[in-house]
Amino acid sequence: MKKSAWRYLWTSRDIRKKLLITLLILILYRFAANIPVPGVNRAAISAIFTQSSAAGNLLNVFDLLSGGTLSNFSILAMGVYPYITAQIIIQLLVPLIPSLQKRIQDNPKEGRKLTEKYTILLTIPLSALSAFGQIQIFRQLVGTASLFTYDFGFTGENWFPTLTTILSMMGGTMLGIWLGELISEYGIPNQGLSLIIFAGIVSRIPQSVYQIIASGENVVLLLSIMIAILILSIFAIVYVQQGQRKVPVIFPGRRVGNRMSMPVRSSIPLMINMAGMIPLIFAQTILSLPAILAQFFVNSKTEWLANFSVGVANVFSTGSVWYVVMYFALVVALTFFYTEVLFEQQNYGENLKKQGAQIPGVVRGEATQRYLLKVQRRITLVGALFLAVVATAPYITQLFLSDGIASQSGLFLVSTSGLLIVVGTVRDTFNVIETELKLHGYEDNLIKG
Repeated sequence: MKKSAWRYLWTSRDIRKKLLITLLILILYRFAANIPVPGVNRAAISAIFTQSSAAGNLLNVFDLLSGGTLSNFSILAMGVYPYITAQIIIQLLVPLIPSLQKRIQDNPKEGRKLTEKYTILLTIPLSALSAFGQIQIFRQLVGTASLFTYDFGFTGENWFPTLTTILSMMGGTMLGIWLGELISEYGIPNQGLSLIIFAGIVSRIPQSVYQIIASGENVVLLLSIMIAILILSIFAIVYVQQGQRKVPVIFPGRRVGNRMSMPVRSSIPLMINMAGMIPLIFAQTILSLPAILAQFFVNSKTEWLANFSVGVANVFSTGSVWYVVMYFALVVALTFFYTEVLFEQQNYGENLKKQGAQIPGVVRGEATQRYLLKVQRRITLVGALFLAVVATAPYITQLFLSDGIASQSGLFLVSTSGLLIVVGTVRDTFNVIETELKLHGYEDNLIKG
């Protein structure tokens, strides 16, 4: 019987070393995730996450994706998301700066180094703004309580502890980015940041299950729903994420001495879901902003302004049917938008023209780019609808459950949106490890016995 190359996973000294380094760095990251920001009031933080407001729900989502760092208000409370935001901004800016786009297209290797440099530089101010903004939101949500053991602000003797708090949160973000880069360089290649986020999401699942069992309410029903959603979500995510449309391409033959080789038939794989998790995070943030802003005017002395703010907060609450409808539509729209931005950066038409390749029946160059974009838009519809269903599934589930069961919404969020990252990371990690095994000679068709 044919044996798999995976049985040599631990035998290969180099691969074993990479796996151990990755595991060690992830353990260090989880330890750092429990280091609180200096001077934080833990009781006030705990009170925020018991709120059922839109802001409280948004923070619970981000707490899930950060592995509980928000509820601990640790130095890693922002995670690596300022870096991810910087990456997205740079990707969106590249088509708007022709000179930068040309440099990236002419020399992709140099272009990657350049965009990485700009991403890191942009991460620094973004992390500072995110830290300040996050603290301000928390201060608004705690009400009359104090978020810190001192008065936050750059006045008088409070400027030094305030600066220390912001710098500690910025340092936590940069620490997470550095640990991710270490994993990519010395551990599992190119999977550092993905594994950092993956570790945070997975670390919350045991706690969610324990809370259900400890509550003693509808334990069997909740666990049954959780298992059913997990199985269906994993199957759907793997099926759709692996889905692709292969567009046939013919590469010209090469001259070898006096002979000309035959043209080579190949294909371009276009992914159904090219945008990944980004549309979900963006849509969640955009829809939560109106409700968060409305909270500043709920207690206004102007009656019409107070009533309007209450109405906005109710409409944009996660328990509202309108919220679910808007969330669904926004995820679909953002998926198309982000996919098109990423696709344009690939510049398939020009790259295929340089190689002399051609899609049968399509003219080289700009016509090829337009044809592939048309195909990509068609298959993206399936990916966009899938992401929208995954995004709204927890909220639709809550609408049909009783209040006691719906309070466990965090569990359903793990089972859907979080699983997109978890399953995607596991899939990519397995592919990387399989590639490493092949590079070390442990390929299935080369192994006997």
